[in-house]
Amino acid sequence: MLDIAYSRDALKTLRRMPANEAKRVRKKIEAYARDPDSQANNVVRLKGRDGYRLRVGDWRVIFDKQGNVMAILAVGPRGSVYED
Repeated sequence: MLDIAYSRDALKTLRRMPANEAKRVRKKIEAYARDPDSQANNVVRLKGRDGYRLRVGDWRVIFDKQGNVMAILAVGPRGSVYED
């Protein structure tokens, strides 16, 4: 099992989004941390930058694996989360 560490921006986004969507996103993150193979079809390595993308409906979670820690870098809508 991976430990989960949220960035300040990711937590801010989760607090501002609708509660039911935030709960759904957190459940997917926890499911991936428990068993990465369970979400294998929703996770893709990013091209052009470090990290991975987890798809949760119209939301995207950008994260990086640092040893035994899953660092959640950003959470956002499908189109704008990739912009730096």
